[in-house]
Amino acid sequence: MTPPPGCGKATAATPDERTARRRFVAVSFLFWLPAGLVMAPMVLLFTERGLALTAVAAAFAAHSLTAAALELPTGGLSDVIGRRAVLAGAGLLNACALTLMGLGTAPWVIALGAALMGAGRALSSGPAEAWYVDTVHARSGPDADLRKGLARGSAASSGAVALGVLLGGALPWLLGLGPDPGARLRALTSDLVLPLSVPVLLGVVIDVVFVGYVLTVLTEPPRPAATLRGVLRGVPGVVAAGLRLGAGDALIRRILMTTGAAGTALAALELLTPGRAAALTGTAESGAVLFAGLAAAGFACSALGSRLAPLVARLAGDAERAVLASLGASVAGLLALGATVSATGPPALTMAVVGYGLVYLGLGAAGPTENDLLHRRVDTSGRATALSVQSLARQLVGAAAGLVIGALPAGPLPWLLGAVVLLAGALLWTRRTASAPKAVPAPGWDGG
Repeated sequence: MTPPPGCGKATAATPDERTARRRFVAVSFLFWLPAGLVMAPMVLLFTERGLALTAVAAAFAAHSLTAAALELPTGGLSDVIGRRAVLAGAGLLNACALTLMGLGTAPWVIALGAALMGAGRALSSGPAEAWYVDTVHARSGPDADLRKGLARGSAASSGAVALGVLLGGALPWLLGLGPDPGARLRALTSDLVLPLSVPVLLGVVIDVVFVGYVLTVLTEPPRPAATLRGVLRGVPGVVAAGLRLGAGDALIRRILMTTGAAGTALAALELLTPGRAAALTGTAESGAVLFAGLAAAGFACSALGSRLAPLVARLAGDAERAVLASLGASVAGLLALGATVSATGPPALTMAVVGYGLVYLGLGAAGPTENDLLHRRVDTSGRATALSVQSLARQLVGAAAGLVIGALPAGPLPWLLGAVVLLAGALLWTRRTASAPKAVPAPGWDGG
């Protein structure tokens, strides 16, 4: 199998490494900023519209199921028709989704918006990073250093979510100050636009900017003209190849297993931290404010960890030891959270906060190094599919782990489960991996 003509070769329009890195960072930031903006107000907006918590849960399920169902097909689509078109499509879907969710009042409208956002999330999983790696390889060859750019892109994503969470939580509150512009906004729009809607609608504007930026700067070598028959014939092939990745390569299998373990750790944090915050402050409302602050701090720690990934790899001596050390820090954070679950007082609170930050710091540092290893094992024809397989592993294992964690009795046991699973993932990196073979192609493309 050969990749589509033009892929992997530099052209006059191919940007240099520094320009490609800058564009990748900007795309990562712009895509994830709306996700951060809606994180704090979303549930409160839906309940303000009169939705019961069961309806809110159904909307979230529509998002998750759509994203999981489309994860691999959309990754294959990116490998067949190109990164730019798929990424722009993700931005358009997200803009439509946030419009429905910000203005919708009926449960089915909000559920449709959540499903569209899940489709946009699936489309976005891989194309930007695949574009960056393809561009660097075209300019500097397959042995080019990717870790610095991947680290900065990951840091930009986490930083965007952290900034978005803070803005999304602050804007509705600011609209209620002074002469109460939020009340006037409700009156002018007949309650169509609430103060809680403003961060969501701001996310729509940013998504439109994102689409324009992608279409303008993510230049690609020309691909064969895509036909419906070619897409339908090509996508299943790259999807099947993606599913075979782990079976054919021990290092890729290790990365996928570690990604699933990280999904378990994140599920534990997302499920258990809000309850601890509410118990600490005494009310659900004040607990939600505290959780928003903690979530922003966590993503900031993840961004810092991503920026430190190249340094950690240099200090550790090689990539595999760097992943082991990074995941070890996250395990220590989970253990600290478990040890302080029943404790009170400033020392226990300090240990819990440090532990929370350590989990995100370690996962942030491990991610770019793991992805650098992954990109050395696959070629351009299956790169986005491999990233989709990785994302799917995180989502599916995290969802299953969340069900188990939610069923366990309150106390240190749920935290301990997350720590044990992540420790098992970290220990996979104590074994050395053989030298990297030739990049694995993903069969299924014939030009359509």
